[in-house]
Amino acid sequence: MIRKYAIVDIETTGGLMKRDKIIEIAIAIHDGTRIIDRFDTLLDPGRSLSKQITMLTGINDEMLVGAPKFFEVARKVVEMTEGCIFVAHNVRFDYTFIKRAFEELGYNYARKQLCTVRLSRMITPELRKHGLDALCRYHNIDNDQRHRAMGDVIATAKVFDKLLEKGGDHAIDQIINYGIRASRLPSPITLEQLHDLPEACGVYYLFNESGEVIYVGKSINIKKRIMQHFAENSAKSNKLAQRVHDISCEVTGSELVALLLEEQEIKRLQPDVNRQLRRKLFPFALYHYLDDSGYIQLIAEKIKKNIPVDFKIIKEYPKLAYAKGHLEGLIEEFNLCQHRCGDKTGVGHCFNFKIGQCLGACQGLEAPGDYNARVEEAIQYLQSVVKDNFFIIDEGREKEEKSVVMVERGQVIGYGYIYSGTAYQSPDDLKEAVKPIQSSRDTQRIVHWYIKEKKVEKILPF
Repeated sequence: MIRKYAIVDIETTGGLMKRDKIIEIAIAIHDGTRIIDRFDTLLDPGRSLSKQITMLTGINDEMLVGAPKFFEVARKVVEMTEGCIFVAHNVRFDYTFIKRAFEELGYNYARKQLCTVRLSRMITPELRKHGLDALCRYHNIDNDQRHRAMGDVIATAKVFDKLLEKGGDHAIDQIINYGIRASRLPSPITLEQLHDLPEACGVYYLFNESGEVIYVGKSINIKKRIMQHFAENSAKSNKLAQRVHDISCEVTGSELVALLLEEQEIKRLQPDVNRQLRRKLFPFALYHYLDDSGYIQLIAEKIKKNIPVDFKIIKEYPKLAYAKGHLEGLIEEFNLCQHRCGDKTGVGHCFNFKIGQCLGACQGLEAPGDYNARVEEAIQYLQSVVKDNFFIIDEGREKEEKSVVMVERGQVIGYGYIYSGTAYQSPDDLKEAVKPIQSSRDTQRIVHWYIKEKKVEKILPF
């Protein structure tokens, strides 16, 4: 198979994609045998460089005076890498920075990717280190321009040549196709079709031969997740390989919106392969019940079909660890007894009694009424749900856009999108952008869990 590779390296103002900018880019086009074209340039990041970056790269502010900005070389980058596999040493760093730079210009840059670190691990597994310096030493490659873009590109190209000599073609297929064998794909689906999927957050749909949705999923990287479906050797993957005839997706940008859309679509479409139909979004719970001694017991475990009548759910969770974490927090915050909170590993006093954090409910030294009053307070604290009215402002589908999720009196009203330049101080402006959805306990849990576990951009009360 004849392929072309674009071997790329960049230098940046730092390592944070959302904050830092590219200050140098180099590209070498490789035809599988040799370099046939090359390009490199310094870039004006629009800010001064730190001493650390100057010391690392040798690039200083004076060298960037008069250098082009990224948008001035963007077309050159697109044209040079068109039809090529994007190759870099630790490809995620270089590719993600470049993709982000294009997103800021309103362009979706997408290429198949190949990481020479991963390729080296597959071809030379006997090596302990696969960094560029280590591989240059191993393959006797000189690189006197380390941490300059073209110097590292040439070194990476030489490492790439060595790996190709060792029979890297099969490993390359494995890496760029996520381990998928074309023979395992559903007959109507091609690898090219999968590679054309967006590397963005959203919801995807898998259809059968009759055009019916048989699976709905959510991912922060739609392309990667669908590729994984067909690369996995599992009962679900085999079933999908037999039945899938088409794929579609909806980019949401915001992971919160993707979670809400997935929940709504699963309930609306009832896809028969989808595992979410056969289990709750929150399959674990924190329960309370009254034991034979009159004390309220708390316990975290999986939700069962036939739980005892006196077991009451306090709160449900997507993972057991979350339920146990909240229980441990209540024990500490309200001086609860470990033996009355599911810990039956010891006899006699619980450990917290020995250190003065339990008042003796484990041995009946604290009256049930007094102990239960604190437990009730703990339950009320945990069950308290925000009843306020607010908007959640988060990432949109493109640079000039923000997502909006509306919550009113604790109910999830819907979501939508606004342009980031919009003056959204007025609640009416945001309400007009919101598309209503069916509110439920699941949508409430998703929003409140997301606020707690993730960093949303902004919460605006109204």
